[in-house]
Amino acid sequence: MRRLSLLTATMALLSSSGFTASAAAEQLTIERIFTAPSLTGESIRSLRFSPDGQTLTYLKGRDDDANRYDLWQYNIDSQQHQLLVNSDDLFSGPENLSDEEKARRERLRLSGSGIVSYQWSAQSDALLFPLNGDVYYYDLQQQKARQITATDAFETDARLSPQGNYVSFIREQNLYTVNLQTGKEQAITESGGDTIKYGMAEFVAQEEMDRMTGYWWAPDESKLVLTKVDESPVEIAARSEIYADRIDMIEQRYPFAGTDNVAVDLGVVSLSHNEQSSGSSIESSIKWLGLSVLGDGYLARVNWVDGDRFTYQWQSRDQQQLDLRLVDANDQKQQVLITETSDSWVNIHDDLHFLSDNKHFVWASERSGYKHLYLYRLDGSLIRQLTSGNWAVDALAAIDEQTGAIYFTGRLKSPLQRHLYRNQLNTGSPGSPSQITEREGMHNITFAANAQSYLDSFESPQQPAQVSLHGPTGERLAWLNENAIDASHPLKPYYHDWLYADYGTLEAEDGQTLYYQLTKPANFDAEKQYPVLVYVYGGPGVQVVDKGFGSLFLQYMAQQGYVVFSLDNRGSANRGKAFEAPIYRNMGTPEVADQVRGVEYLRTLEFVDPERIGIYGHSYGGYMTLMSMFKAPDYFAAGVSGAPVTDWSLYDTHYTERYMGMPQDGDAYQNASVFPYADGLQGDLLMYHGMADDNVLFTHSTKLYKQLQDNQQQFQMMNYPGKKHSLNGTATKIHRHQLIHDFFQQTLKK
Repeated sequence: MRRLSLLTATMALLSSSGFTASAAAEQLTIERIFTAPSLTGESIRSLRFSPDGQTLTYLKGRDDDANRYDLWQYNIDSQQHQLLVNSDDLFSGPENLSDEEKARRERLRLSGSGIVSYQWSAQSDALLFPLNGDVYYYDLQQQKARQITATDAFETDARLSPQGNYVSFIREQNLYTVNLQTGKEQAITESGGDTIKYGMAEFVAQEEMDRMTGYWWAPDESKLVLTKVDESPVEIAARSEIYADRIDMIEQRYPFAGTDNVAVDLGVVSLSHNEQSSGSSIESSIKWLGLSVLGDGYLARVNWVDGDRFTYQWQSRDQQQLDLRLVDANDQKQQVLITETSDSWVNIHDDLHFLSDNKHFVWASERSGYKHLYLYRLDGSLIRQLTSGNWAVDALAAIDEQTGAIYFTGRLKSPLQRHLYRNQLNTGSPGSPSQITEREGMHNITFAANAQSYLDSFESPQQPAQVSLHGPTGERLAWLNENAIDASHPLKPYYHDWLYADYGTLEAEDGQTLYYQLTKPANFDAEKQYPVLVYVYGGPGVQVVDKGFGSLFLQYMAQQGYVVFSLDNRGSANRGKAFEAPIYRNMGTPEVADQVRGVEYLRTLEFVDPERIGIYGHSYGGYMTLMSMFKAPDYFAAGVSGAPVTDWSLYDTHYTERYMGMPQDGDAYQNASVFPYADGLQGDLLMYHGMADDNVLFTHSTKLYKQLQDNQQQFQMMNYPGKKHSLNGTATKIHRHQLIHDFFQQTLKK
């Protein structure tokens, strides 16, 4: 389960055409929030360096259609922007995508049309991207796009090989390669189909483990590692996807908590020149590891060390053990390098980096209670801890092996801020890294491959995302987009009314610190009492309270006269395992207790009307809305629950069992379900859900609708035909947020 932002975060990039907006003051509206031009600037995404560090590329929404993306570049030396590929030149009109690609984009939270993703060649001379179910290769020297596939079938997960000689992709549940020089297509497998998938990531790997692929190239292109997924053990869930003009009956293999997962294996295949030119399938030459001997569990990650060795991470079914295993690709011999254990769960990460000598690697672990970095030898022996302290590393950003510098983002200064830090691999104090970024707020860092420059996408409560180019010691080399809120900025006409949050802390019942933010309403008068909107997510892996730019919808609600309040309860992200662990086999209890603690604080404020406090959240936040209203009805007068989990036995294995264990073990699932507490509902409740949601199934809401109706309890509902969990679409976003506003106006405003 992933957080659905109230407004998808966008960056802004200055263009030569520019947008000239009236500087006259205007009133912020919901329609304006969700229509072009974006109040945070022109919409771009996927900003990244070329491997040689000389060029930056990005996807930018078109002036005439902000949801259709083209491929652009920025030359660092000339500081010039250039349109590389106009998607309409290759394909225009409605796109025809496979169900697999639609699901993949939903898992990646990729919306829009045109070029929605791309990949650089390692040689920085070409880019690869999918469009309308086919694969295109753009040659930078020739400045020309070449269509790699043109079949009635659909290709997904297309990638360039490490040396740039091949394109690989999945077609009809099989793995293929194409020789870019000869154009020859090679089937790696051919028996995929029905419940058998090759080179593909299963549902929970995509949705819950952030593993979006099932195949990996060796650095020298001599081999491929790929998965074989057998979905037959997973029970079939018959569900309906209800659209405006039809009902599709879907039989989906959905791994409900406590039921069987897919059977997954990992294989190695050698790619000799003869085989690459033969055209026939080489499936019979795949050497399978036989992962079934490891018992019930999950394939979490795969990473190559060199052309002859790779690692994979295997997580036990209860997720209390994670092994990093080294494999000799030639004889399949294995060695366990690291075993991480926990009495709750082990979080998966992407912070594994092999040094160029192929003898050392950097690894992240929460063994100290906080995520920190460690340096290891390739035999699994620990050399030293690289970071330490009662704060969490966010992510490994880069390693400069020439200078021995290691760069990472983290929360050393404050849990509410993300900064870039530097330490040394072999010297320096683990607990005292050098802070590179200075401005208070959230810094999202992307390094060039040589670690000699980085991009800083920075935002703060006063500043929507701005992008700058920096040298390794932090000096700014250039603005890619200063995004100043001047007379030409789309936000300028509304900025005179902008409201800013106050931040503070409370104490949970176990003594841990809870962070909150509170925004006072427009035209605040301390002598008056105001209604309150509590915005909540509350689930693991997410942080709501930080020093970012924030939600435009919550800004709107404050301008409409609400006190807007958010608190990160125990179980939330970026605070260490002791802060997360109270929800283990106990979901819906410590989170609600902490949200109640927040309301108790609100009740001490003279400008808060204690009888007019509402709560709103989506996904886990929808679950939290229900549990808060059902278990603590005296604290919340009204609530909006979006796409909520209502019964954890209806959610998937990997997410649910991580925090709740197995349904067969005790009463944890019953205690965490909303149904035993539904009788407690006293306030006004609105629920909404996408009627084609394949993540939190629509059944979660309909099951609760039925119980509330049987109980003769009144509530309101709004269901969205054809919509998935993200409820994308401009019209849908406007309608949904207007619905939420109107509901609270009716229930909380006097």
